[in-house]
Amino acid sequence: MKVAINSKWGPNDQIGALNNITQDNILAATKLIKKGKKMAMAIETNSKTPAFAPRTYSVTIVKPGQENGQTLGNTKTSYHDDILQTWVGIGTQLDGLGHIGIDNVFYNCTPGIEVTGISGLKKFGIETFPGVATRAVILDMTGLMGKEIVPEGTAFNQPEIEAALKRQGNMTINKGDVVIFYTGWHKLLGVDDKRNGSVEPGLGVQGARYLASLGVAMIGSDTWAVEVIPFENAGQVFHVHQILLAESGIFILENVVAQQAVNEQVYEGMITVGPHRTTGSVQAIVNPIFVY
Repeated sequence: MKVAINSKWGPNDQIGALNNITQDNILAATKLIKKGKKMAMAIETNSKTPAFAPRTYSVTIVKPGQENGQTLGNTKTSYHDDILQTWVGIGTQLDGLGHIGIDNVFYNCTPGIEVTGISGLKKFGIETFPGVATRAVILDMTGLMGKEIVPEGTAFNQPEIEAALKRQGNMTINKGDVVIFYTGWHKLLGVDDKRNGSVEPGLGVQGARYLASLGVAMIGSDTWAVEVIPFENAGQVFHVHQILLAESGIFILENVVAQQAVNEQVYEGMITVGPHRTTGSVQAIVNPIFVY
């Protein structure tokens, strides 16, 4: 097994492969907007959303000082506030570089003692994420495999990735791109949540190293963990996460759904990701927008 390695962007780097997104990437992505359409990629997040145990979600709506019908001022203003009590790694989420390490060593060879903080990460908090606008490539694995929902345990490695690109018109993946796998797995939400949240098709170890070698900035899927489960090697627990986050500085998007674009056979466009800037957060609940 490899271990976390020093970042080629220097000892103070906290954004990893996002450094691969240049002004040219952003300008080129804008030219992919042909139809003037957009697609929200997030699933809804609520108390019923399947989540990796013991993660939970709850929201409480309050009307402070208005319990007996009181209002504010001559205009009789009424208002609601909300109190959110949730694990952040639930629903459509962005995994930051402080999420997964290798034997308590995190991205850029950073020891866990320099990262972990009970009141917020000391390094790699979501507030350091600069926001993303770049080209996204959607890989339709359902079309490649002729299945509405790709079965759990199906690994996507270089042969499957290249086959999907060829099927979609001999596409290429470029440095600074975001790669999104479409597997149909999201269709199990609310239908078979136990299956949805326990196993999945997804990226394999060799596939992760292959995409890292291409210089991609982020990788996502319409599954809850992006990588194939059951794992290719039972003893390598969330090893793809380790390769992407700790070794390569590649951010992960989970539960991102590209069905609208796949239905229209649109496989590239511009993606934007802008998470909340909560200091020290490990992850973020996000709604990536695909524009095409």
